[in-house]
Amino acid sequence: MRTSRDATTSKTTEHEDIEHASNPYESSPRESRPAGPFDGRRIRAAVIGTGGIASGSHLPALAALAAEGEVEIVAAVDIDADAVKRFCADGGVPHGYTDLDRMLAEQRPDLVSICTPPTLHRDQTVAALRAGAWVWCEKPPVPTLADFDAVEAEEGVEGGPYASIVFQHRFGSGARHVRRLIADRAMGRPLVAHCQTTWYRDAAYYAVPWRGQWETEGGGPAMGHGIHQMDLLLDLLGPWAEVRAMAGRLVHDVQTEDVSTALVRFESGALATVVNSVLSPDEVSRIRIDCEHATVELTHLYGHSNDNWRITPAPDAPAESVAAWQDFGADVPSSHLAQLRDLVASMRAGERPRSSGADGRTSLELITALYKSAFTDITVRAGGIGPGDPYYTALHGGAPGWAPTTHEEASA
Repeated sequence: MRTSRDATTSKTTEHEDIEHASNPYESSPRESRPAGPFDGRRIRAAVIGTGGIASGSHLPALAALAAEGEVEIVAAVDIDADAVKRFCADGGVPHGYTDLDRMLAEQRPDLVSICTPPTLHRDQTVAALRAGAWVWCEKPPVPTLADFDAVEAEEGVEGGPYASIVFQHRFGSGARHVRRLIADRAMGRPLVAHCQTTWYRDAAYYAVPWRGQWETEGGGPAMGHGIHQMDLLLDLLGPWAEVRAMAGRLVHDVQTEDVSTALVRFESGALATVVNSVLSPDEVSRIRIDCEHATVELTHLYGHSNDNWRITPAPDAPAESVAAWQDFGADVPSSHLAQLRDLVASMRAGERPRSSGADGRTSLELITALYKSAFTDITVRAGGIGPGDPYYTALHGGAPGWAPTTHEEASA
């Protein structure tokens, strides 16, 4: 999907007699309306991009909260007029647009759900924030740290609007329970961890033009696939300190990597291995954390429930402690809905939501450092990549053999 800025001509699928609104991408003042707490009314939501992730995950989550009286789905946007018409008809969405700017001006949503390719996320998020809307953006948030910082600069100072990233694996009863156990040191200090995203993607997957390209996808499996498990690992273990990595392009004809491995040291002293692959027929997503008195393991693929978690106590662990560790409570699976509930609660409270701001930036910073380490053969420390560093503005960092070649270089 593209916004109206990317199209030669763009019309809405309705209201075609209405003049185009001013472009919110320009440096115009932010709208003055308050972002929250929304006075107990339904939150007006809009969906940008009407592909599989929108119809399969975002729309059902929004519809569930709409049925509870929390939200009202007012509009959808896609550059493909036929696609947005189908999406609106199937989902009961009243207004369809092919122009993001017009939708924001006419519908004035409180919440915008962004379900487009990564290269569009920065401009679309900035447009929504400047129109006064909170943002819930699919991962990866934006292609670079520079883009992330530009988005964060557009957020409200107090009370929003804020831009949150879809990291649904953080949410649900299992992640909440284990996060509390580790934070409280109930099982002792975390010592050793393993984070694995080993999936399989064939040539047909990469036939989609924007995939496997630095400019449009931002990165390879570390960025587009493993980011979920890495983000959950960081959410459980806290800040990372340094990373040492390797990456390879072993099978696919792409610009990015198709496999990477990394060693990560956390501020707590814990050590972790991280593997991201799209070369693995036996697909699995896994996190394992060895603490002093127990091992916690999560094994799943695209989402988890309580049954996907396992806690194995050390032989001398007290029985009463083990029983408490293994009591996950009522099962709330990880899902877009679980995160959306949390986000809506933050909107009503006028508070920064989880997976936004510094909390949302941490996994992108780790991935950026992973690429820099892999392509330069150095250890990269947290906080070490900022303005002036080539990896701040492109995850390939201009590295020979990894950066896209120019036409002149290809000819030579």
